[in-house]
Amino acid sequence: MGTPESTGDVIVVTGGAGYIGAPLCLDLAAAGRRVRALDSLLHGQADIAGQLERAGVELIRGDVRDRAARERALDGARAVVHLAAIVGDPACARDPALSNEVNVEGTRAMVRDASRLGVERFVFASTCSNYGRMADPTTPIDETGTLAPVSLYAEQKVQMEKALLDLDGSDLEPVCLRFATIYGVAPRMRFDLTVNEFTRDLWADRRLEVFGEQFWRPYVHVRDAGRAVRTVLEASPDRVARDVFNVGRSGENYRKLDLVEEIRKQTDRGEVAYVRRDEDPRDYKVSFDKVRAVLGFETEMTVPDGIAEVLDALEQSRFGDPFDGRYRNIP
Repeated sequence: MGTPESTGDVIVVTGGAGYIGAPLCLDLAAAGRRVRALDSLLHGQADIAGQLERAGVELIRGDVRDRAARERALDGARAVVHLAAIVGDPACARDPALSNEVNVEGTRAMVRDASRLGVERFVFASTCSNYGRMADPTTPIDETGTLAPVSLYAEQKVQMEKALLDLDGSDLEPVCLRFATIYGVAPRMRFDLTVNEFTRDLWADRRLEVFGEQFWRPYVHVRDAGRAVRTVLEASPDRVARDVFNVGRSGENYRKLDLVEEIRKQTDRGEVAYVRRDEDPRDYKVSFDKVRAVLGFETEMTVPDGIAEVLDALEQSRFGDPFDGRYRNIP
């Protein structure tokens, strides 16, 4: 696949006005790529849409379930980054029918149309939640490990990964990226993600109740997630086609109690209560050695960096009311 710098080919980013999508689109546009974002603006991101357009991103306001919107988005495209989804366990659990329409049927339609219209590379945003509850979470799991999803969201991602990697009779080059839990400041800010939420609550001098503090999760900064996508877009087919990569850093696995300790190093506001609850059985520690070894990808940010960034943005009142419903996927 020729790089967009040399060919002028269009990169389509579905969900391009979202948490990962907006900084990714801005980064690609700043690097001289031709970027087209497809986004339904589900979370009222009119200001972000304007920011993208001012940066030279072509924005199509539409839904991945809409055939006409897909056709417009894919016209002349050589690569697709498929981020559009009903994201997260709570949002999917609240409306399983909608999440199936978007995350499964919408993805299938996007893949089908991309293949038919001559798209070469299809980068699919998946999740490390696919690993579910590991038998031994102290030993990091790699891409060959058993997938044991325990939520509808992860089940749908596993299903779509399999469909992509089993594609037959197509020239499409699928690449699946299993992102660690995202954090950090972005144009479409989210405060329903663990690092951001914990930092906000303690900064606001509130009581933070922490459930399942002993369970492991990996974390990756939102801009590093975008950088990983860009790395994959620029890689040769023999390195990435029909493959899966965990996206993060091996040293950035934390328990929730570790996150609290890191936040406590930077602010003494608020109070913390650890509450025993076992409803969320996810417990996984992840290896990110493959993406480093194969693609030379290294993250630039750490969780302490992200905490400092969020605290600084809160101090500057960059979000207005950080408890506003627009900063959550379920208001």
